Amino acid sequence: MAGLRDVPAHWLTSEGITKGMDIVCHESALSISISDGSGFVFPLGMTMRTPGMDKELVIGLLFSEGIIDNFNQISEIQVLNDEILVIIPSLDEKNMSEFQRRISSTSSCGVCGKDSISNLLHIHGPELSEDVLIKSSVINDSIEELRKKQSIFQKTGGAHASGLFDVNGKLLFIAEDIGRHNAMDKLVGSILSKSPEIFSKSFILFSGRLSFELVHKARRAGIPVLVAIGAPSSLAIDIALEHGLTLVGFAKNNNMTVYSGRGRISH
Repeated sequence: MAGLRDVPAHWLTSEGITKGMDIVCHESALSISISDGSGFVFPLGMTMRTPGMDKELVIGLLFSEGIIDNFNQISEIQVLNDEILVIIPSLDEKNMSEFQRRISSTSSCGVCGKDSISNLLHIHGPELSEDVLIKSSVINDSIEELRKKQSIFQKTGGAHASGLFDVNGKLLFIAEDIGRHNAMDKLVGSILSKSPEIFSKSFILFSGRLSFELVHKARRAGIPVLVAIGAPSSLAIDIALEHGLTLVGFAKNNNMTVYSGRGRISH
């Protein structure tokens, strides 16, 4: 299965020591570059990710950082091992320094540095729908549905998951990755290239805690409701409140905490 790796290990228990092969979540570097197709190539840097859905990961990343506004701006994606080159004919070479990754990001850091954060806060998305209403029971049921589909996590215990659900709790798409932001980018990139109109009438369930950049990615895509099993950060709540996004944390055991946008959640 993609995203998995076998490694030698020893197990120490009260019954003694055994050795064998363990299954872990695969983590490796992906080098990302963009070009206008005329020979100019701009290296964005590297991100650590779980291999699989690399194209979707990069599409989601470019979209969330404002380098593209829709999938049709991309004319070609070239993949060579752990390197990706995206051809964007409308690319403005003069503005690219604003987007360059100042340092290589890790699987736990999607955006690093004050300048990067400041730039993201000025990138908005479509108006969020006020017509979405989701029953708390639907959210509770979706948690179990997401858990059943987390194949990499079930085998390794080391992957985050991001699931897109419709208002009735139907799972539309799921992405897993060792990095929280990567799981979201894979989801957004996949849907963006197929049917982005479903973003406005769906919600995302996330398996871990929520940082501000995950809220930004949801806001950028026009997803009105973001639910997490874990805790949100203070900046995640601030961004959700500012833009009218519904933010739900600690969704487990038939309980949840709504931090913003309570009107989209019904009991």
